[in-house]
Amino acid sequence: MNSKKFLAFTMAAAMTLSLAACGGDSGSASSTGDASGAGSTSTVESTGSAFKIGGTGPLTGTAAIYGLAAQRGAQIAVDEIQEAGGDIQFELNYQDDQNVPETAVNAYNNLKSWGMQISLGSVTSQPGIATSVYNNEDRIFALTPSASSPDVIEGKDNVFQMCFSDPNQGLASAQYISEQGLGENIYIIWKNDDVYSTGIKDQFVAEAEELGLNVVGDSTFTDDTANDFTVQLTDAQQKGADLIFLPMYYTPASLILTQADAMGYEPAFFGVDGMDGILTMDGFDASLAEGVMLLTPFNADAEDEATQAFVAEYESRYGETPNQFAADAYDCIYALKLALETAGCTPDMSAEEINDALVEVFPTITLTGLTGDGEGITWDSTGAVSKAPKGMVIQDGAYVGMD
Repeated sequence: MNSKKFLAFTMAAAMTLSLAACGGDSGSASSTGDASGAGSTSTVESTGSAFKIGGTGPLTGTAAIYGLAAQRGAQIAVDEIQEAGGDIQFELNYQDDQNVPETAVNAYNNLKSWGMQISLGSVTSQPGIATSVYNNEDRIFALTPSASSPDVIEGKDNVFQMCFSDPNQGLASAQYISEQGLGENIYIIWKNDDVYSTGIKDQFVAEAEELGLNVVGDSTFTDDTANDFTVQLTDAQQKGADLIFLPMYYTPASLILTQADAMGYEPAFFGVDGMDGILTMDGFDASLAEGVMLLTPFNADAEDEATQAFVAEYESRYGETPNQFAADAYDCIYALKLALETAGCTPDMSAEEINDALVEVFPTITLTGLTGDGEGITWDSTGAVSKAPKGMVIQDGAYVGMD
């Protein structure tokens, strides 16, 4: 697919300053992380000559697959940079927010007391919305790997995203389904108490109407009703849906796939980046995800040297294949390194001084990272990212490119 058709992902032209976020053999980790609960801190060795970078994410609980992936991807990048030497070095501290906004704010305050100079924000959207307010008030620059709600960056000049925004995911999904002719009758199941799911769904519906896609219906669920999708699937089946769009995380998606199989209902399923991780979910029969399609900025099976090195290192350390959350966090570290080098920042600068420099320089850099494509990753002054998504399908228990 021609990625230039994804208009929402091509926002601002940027000066070309590229950095290959290349992988390689890594030295010993300077931060192993302690996922024991809220307020846990990584074990870091303070050198006094490194930038203190902190973030919050769910390291425990039902969303831990996202937080742990981000922490691990960031740590690999920090260790690579340390091994390579140079003036830009990082101390990484990730705190567990359990995917709870109030816990995330407490974790943010712990990081601030620790001396955080630069932030990775929060991994998920609702905690990200909460902590981004303090990033802005405290003038601590933030680059979140995966908090995708527009509310994370809206009105905050110093909060940037590495991930696609929710509306852009909805837009791109509708465009991809239309261009590839993936379904004639489309049904949407979405979570109405989640800003992530709602934001994607709303833009998908608007774009589907523009493109003439036939959306035959939709139905919702909440945290309290996320264990039985029989009603939604029955409605989709009765309305003749041959493709179901799932703007949600992998846990409810796994139940939908399981219950559809039990019903003998076999539509195509198309998801978004929150479904990345479904293949490694405990207790889920991964064979039920065969044929599921989704948009993601990262393909662990890509053949470029940087991706292969990152995947090999991640699998060596953690015994599993990295998902896009790990790759996005890895790219965050290299983007910050590039920006700090470009701005001429040094670790003895205050968080506010670093913040002001990064706000100015970030819209001027282009990063060649693991996510997106060869055209590079750029940002506009609102903090929104521009990079191309990849269409993926699950085949034989692995993600395979559709383009």
